Amino acid sequence: MTSPELRQADLDSRHAAFSLSAALPCDIVLYLLLPMYAEQFHVTLAEVGLLLAANRLVRIAGYRWVARFYAQRGDRPTCMLAVCAAILCALGYTVANGFWALLPLRLLWGMAFAGLNLSTQAMSTANPIGAARRSGRSRGVIAIGPMLWLPLAALLASHYGPRMVFALVALSATLGLLAARRLPAHAYPEPPARRWKMPNALDWWSFLEGLTLDGLFIVGLSYMSKQSFSEHAELIAGVLMALRYFGEIVLSPLGGWLAERFGAVRVLVVLSLATCAALVGFGGGALWLSAGLIVVLRALQLPLLPPIVAARTPPAERVHALAGRAIWRDIGAGLGPIMAGLLLPVMSSLWLYSLAASALALAALACGREPVQAQAAPATATTEH
Repeated sequence: MTSPELRQADLDSRHAAFSLSAALPCDIVLYLLLPMYAEQFHVTLAEVGLLLAANRLVRIAGYRWVARFYAQRGDRPTCMLAVCAAILCALGYTVANGFWALLPLRLLWGMAFAGLNLSTQAMSTANPIGAARRSGRSRGVIAIGPMLWLPLAALLASHYGPRMVFALVALSATLGLLAARRLPAHAYPEPPARRWKMPNALDWWSFLEGLTLDGLFIVGLSYMSKQSFSEHAELIAGVLMALRYFGEIVLSPLGGWLAERFGAVRVLVVLSLATCAALVGFGGGALWLSAGLIVVLRALQLPLLPPIVAARTPPAERVHALAGRAIWRDIGAGLGPIMAGLLLPVMSSLWLYSLAASALALAALACGREPVQAQAAPATATTEH
């Protein structure tokens, strides 16, 4: 593999990541401001929860259509259309009122994120040489936009209100178009004939990772802090959740380096088992220490799945396999908050998080035992630019 080809792979991965980084605040800022200013948007807190979950739920069905469009048109059209959709959503939040006016914007963002997320993963694994390193750097770049905008949005909203903030977010998202237009526009192989298959180990790990870290942990952090600490607990929890993106910037590239050095599967198993131990501590009452460890471990794990999927999937099926793992994670992330809301008030947190940790540990160990089914390593199998 020549050095220019590797440099081009790095550039394509970076441009896809910058596109998502610029567009992502159009969603992340809503998570911060919609619950705080629900009355100004004319929605109830129950409707806020549904709106914030809608973008994940639509992706469960929508990833299939997005993957087909992506395969036919390529990265540049997909990402440019997705960034435009994100800008439209942010502008919509400046004027929309009520649940039914906001819901279409949330569904549109869900499909836009699917395209951007798929492109970042496909670009980071397009060349098998250095895929884990590129995946780690990509996750760090993606986190820059949310990390910068979350504190800025909170400050601006207190002075000018939430509507003006979304207008500024839409303006900054246009920077994503500059990165997206530099992406390649070649097509990918058509998806294989759709048939039902039993979930494999990576499917179960993706599902349980979403269930525990994107669902049970986030909801439990807020719920358990209110039960255990002073009136400042919500602020502390909010700061810790915001620091998650700073952790991704610093630690996700390190996770990619570890995967290159020791093997992505081995690192995934070790970090997952460490996460399981932290989840048990979290449920057992060591709230802030365990939560900090979980945030660190989550950031290290983010770049691991795409290179593993690429190594275990024939090159013609790589894009669609990446989409499949994203679907399973979204299913888990959608189910996790529901389970937390139902079970935390009536079930011991130690039991709940121990059971979730045990399931995640078994899935991680199964990933380590699952044989490699296909290698994408030969240079002839890589994407041409």
